[in-house]
Amino acid sequence: MATVLHFVLAAFLLRAGLLVAADKALVLLDNFSTRETHSIFFSYLKGNGLHLTYKLADDPNLSLIKYGEFLYDHLIVFSPSVAEFGGDIDTNAITSFIDGGGNVLVATNSDIGDVLRDLSSECGVEFDEEKTAVIDHLNYDFADEGMHTRILAHPGDVIKAPIVVSQPPKAPILFKGVGMTSDPENPLVLEILHASSMAYSYTPDSSITDYPNAVGKSTLLIAGLQARNSARVIFSGSLDFFSNEFFLSPVQKGMDGSQKFDVSGNQELAENLAQWVFKKKGVLRHLEVKHHIQGEPDAPEAYTVSQDVEYSIKIEELVKGKWVPFRASDVQMEFVRIDPFVRLTLNSTKNGIFRARFTLPDVYGVFQFKVDYKRIGYSNLHSATQVSVRPLTHTQYERFIFSAYPYYVGAFSMLFGLFVFSMVYLHHRDNPSEGKKLQ
Repeated sequence: MATVLHFVLAAFLLRAGLLVAADKALVLLDNFSTRETHSIFFSYLKGNGLHLTYKLADDPNLSLIKYGEFLYDHLIVFSPSVAEFGGDIDTNAITSFIDGGGNVLVATNSDIGDVLRDLSSECGVEFDEEKTAVIDHLNYDFADEGMHTRILAHPGDVIKAPIVVSQPPKAPILFKGVGMTSDPENPLVLEILHASSMAYSYTPDSSITDYPNAVGKSTLLIAGLQARNSARVIFSGSLDFFSNEFFLSPVQKGMDGSQKFDVSGNQELAENLAQWVFKKKGVLRHLEVKHHIQGEPDAPEAYTVSQDVEYSIKIEELVKGKWVPFRASDVQMEFVRIDPFVRLTLNSTKNGIFRARFTLPDVYGVFQFKVDYKRIGYSNLHSATQVSVRPLTHTQYERFIFSAYPYYVGAFSMLFGLFVFSMVYLHHRDNPSEGKKLQ
């Protein structure tokens, strides 16, 4: 009996430990029926190690932080019509969550509320007005109800970044929702999926009286953001994009003779985006930063100008839950004192170690070995190691410099000339006694 109790207790503790170790995500919904209509996507998230907590978006007990610590690692907002979040959550709380390294996935539709619009504006993305939708009179699905708002996005319109989307879906992407535009001055925004050149965003049941806010390929369907602290955010203008219906729906353009696909490319794209936004891929880390004089095993207390040094750093990438050696040919190192004095591309090895050898500049001061690796889709990798570089001591200078030989010759010739002159002068000097006899 005791053995059985011990086994049950051990299993309980193990399960509790797994739940604690798993990434925790808060899912905010308009109503709990979304759990059923989007069950395939939620099941996929659970299968990838996310522990989901479902709550209504207007729950008065909502909170992202407690006692100065974040309660969740990720936030999923599937509540497009929410006018105001409940509890302690608002736009400022979510932006603070992102600033603290949290990841956010937001999916909305034409009923978008002001709170989500404000949140997207903070992240460099502007949603179109309420009740508008993306319309495409050429690339609409055969199941469209006549408004041409159930559109098909071509797989070629997906972002060309393999770490975000490993490969474009084989079938068109089904979309029904509101369009977005990005801030062209924000380099952190990623245009993940844009509409065709014939699409535009407007109110479906109204005649066009003014120029639409988004036209052609500037109309974004899905946008992303990777902050400087490597936090990731994705905005989708369609909540239906993640639904079971759109995942399993056959797609075909409404025009006659178009190719028909058994299922849309939504599930394939959604899984890629989930892997990226929840940091299951594209995450880098560095360790084992080393530097020393060439031929010596350890780093000195201070370097001397013009010494030959070697620098190495080990970089790993998270792939399928495991850290593996990172492989790249564009990792650079800078030797910096306010401005870079040396910039080199590091040579990589199979075990993820990147090395460089170079000669220190003939300038002394406080320097840094700096690696600042930023690429689309990857988390920012930053490493800075401070070292001191001192001038030569009086015993380290060369005794004779080749370029100074003329000066050496001039100095010794002057000494030799003075010696000869002295000898001649002393030898031919008049004797005072002989001078008196002559008088």
